[in-house]
Amino acid sequence: MRILILGTGGMARQHAEHFSKIDGVSVVGGVDMVPDKLAAFLKAHNIPKGFSSIDAALDAGGFDAVANVTPDGVHYSTSLKCLAAGKHVFCEKPLATNYSDAVEMAGAAERSGLVAMVNLTYRNVAALHAARDMVASGEIGALKHVEASYLQSWLVQPAWGPWNKETQWLWRLSTAHGSNGVLGDIGIHILDFLVFAAGVSISEVYCRLRTFHKAPDERIGEYVLDANDSFAMSVALGNGAIGVVHASRWAAGHLNELKLRLYGDKGAVEVTHRHDGSGLRVCVGDDLTTATWRDVDCAPVATNYQRFAAAVMQDGARDPSFGHAAELQKVLDEAAASDRDERRYNL
Repeated sequence: MRILILGTGGMARQHAEHFSKIDGVSVVGGVDMVPDKLAAFLKAHNIPKGFSSIDAALDAGGFDAVANVTPDGVHYSTSLKCLAAGKHVFCEKPLATNYSDAVEMAGAAERSGLVAMVNLTYRNVAALHAARDMVASGEIGALKHVEASYLQSWLVQPAWGPWNKETQWLWRLSTAHGSNGVLGDIGIHILDFLVFAAGVSISEVYCRLRTFHKAPDERIGEYVLDANDSFAMSVALGNGAIGVVHASRWAAGHLNELKLRLYGDKGAVEVTHRHDGSGLRVCVGDDLTTATWRDVDCAPVATNYQRFAAAVMQDGARDPSFGHAAELQKVLDEAAASDRDERRYNL
């Protein structure tokens, strides 16, 4: 499989490194409209060809698939263009910036017969897959209650660099620069974390968003700091279970932590994923009497990059799919509408 990397921003490095390590995959080209960025990226990853636009790359050909690492607002137009040209697409999250566009993209992918997947990166967490298997096997019984959180603290301390001086952070705080805030940036990850492990979709959502004071006049240079910083939502799942989901960039003491707890009528599972590792704890069987939680070893799982390559080269499973990402976008859109209209939405 010959793959082209569209966009050379921060995540593009991950794509280049992961795909170059997969047998049968060659990274053959890169695209960026900024010549210096493109040249540096091609040199760093030993990529032979560079293009200033996706149109130029498609005209030249010589590749089978595209890793779409463009800004969120460009995913829609570029992914559709690649699918129309007969190219498999591995798109960064979110699939689109609204449900309508996401549904159109999912429909185009389905009609094309091509492989179209979304890089929901926390699918790479082995503990999440082990928890899903336990839930699916009935080991914790009928699911009743869920808790899910994604906590970051880069607005509290500069562990990854000063947020008020670096564009990689500032753009995430500005709707004019394409950000949908913490809801759009990391909300999609924790919602996928939940529905993947639970094995059922979200059927109802009620959400509150907050944007907190960060600078005089809520502006730093060209960046108006108006994107949401925290959200808290209550959800219902398709099987009747209810629970809470929340995320924040103000969570002091948590550099980057996802946590999921699923409670059934026969037991419970807890998944924790942090920047320095992940794990699974369970409380089932006789341990329920003493509320004893035990650590569980988890077998490694394939990465999204490996699954995409396998789907293209071996006709493997196409998950996370465009269709799945579109359903997550529906939840995000309705969560934002819930906050705006101060009402609960049935999905």
